[in-house]
Amino acid sequence: MIEISVVIPIYNAAKTIEKCLASIYLQTFKKIEIIIVNDGSTDNSLEIVKKYQDKITIINQTNGGAAKARNEGAKIAKAPFIIFCDADVTMKPKMLATMLQTLTDHPKASYAYSSFKFGLKSFALWPFDPEKLKKMPYIHTTSLIRRADFPGFDKKLHKFQDWDLWLTMLARGQSGVFINQELFTIASGGTMSQWLPKFLYHLPFLPAVKKYQTAEKIIKEKHGL
Repeated sequence: MIEISVVIPIYNAAKTIEKCLASIYLQTFKKIEIIIVNDGSTDNSLEIVKKYQDKITIINQTNGGAAKARNEGAKIAKAPFIIFCDADVTMKPKMLATMLQTLTDHPKASYAYSSFKFGLKSFALWPFDPEKLKKMPYIHTTSLIRRADFPGFDKKLHKFQDWDLWLTMLARGQSGVFINQELFTIASGGTMSQWLPKFLYHLPFLPAVKKYQTAEKIIKEKHGL
């Protein structure tokens, strides 16, 4: 019986997708299905994942963004738990087992999240804090969610789709539980390539900072923060 659906949106992910898949196949927890949503890739990503098509489900869509891709994958997910894994993520072998056990131990939590690494930098997080979540995004998309509690991603957003997801769930009275371990690594130059050191956010004239602040304003206005 499948217990976890792993949904991986890919867009020109040829450099990272095989390592990502290899880390999933090495998981100690085996009751999983893998759903790859090809978001209109123009490189050879699709050819790479087709080599594994006897082990995975592949969906193709015209380029519509990660939120749409994740939602499409979720529509066909069969398991009671779902995790959205970016194509540049490498999971530690016990990641899925640890997250599932954590949710089993905390039946009132809707999702389990952990610390992680981006390249060589550690992002050491903290226990779930609703007030802090209203102020800043700190929970990564790659967290294990009870599928019955998943509300879907907002396809209109281009940034902070994960923050928006957790805030939407918070408004519904749903919370997360923290795992004090680094359970995965994100390849440097991947989906977090726009991450900047904290001190740079005091320089509002920088284009990346302007983009961040604009996106932050959209989320706060949407949620009345």
